[in-house]
Amino acid sequence: MAALPLRVAAGLIFRAGRLLITQRPAGSHLGGLWEFPGGKLEPGETWEAALERELREELGVDVDVGREFSSVHHTYPEKIVHLRFFVARLRSGEPRPLGCAAVAWVTAEELGRYEFPAADAQLLRELPKAPEFFKESRESL
Repeated sequence: MAALPLRVAAGLIFRAGRLLITQRPAGSHLGGLWEFPGGKLEPGETWEAALERELREELGVDVDVGREFSSVHHTYPEKIVHLRFFVARLRSGEPRPLGCAAVAWVTAEELGRYEFPAADAQLLRELPKAPEFFKESRESL
């Protein structure tokens, strides 16, 4: 019997032309790699609620979750993940590394300097096709 995919909600949070990324803790699955903040859904939780909870726990921020930007299925040797990426806006708090190793605000050009998990590769190809996200005055969800 095939394993059910691990469901993960991730946020695309933009501010002043930069995108928020976080570094996975050493010793965790894919430790040391950078990713878009978020986490696994708990039983009975919606994608949006999971993203709000995870960002509060991992970064100490509250967000407004907007539209879904992309959805990805990826098979790692040890697990299958279903990632859904949502555009989100900070409502309160300043991101700090509570449940991750580090946080960074990066421009579109700087994304290539960071190493991401294979599951994020599709999104990394799609983001440059949506330059409106990196504009200084991006406000809408």
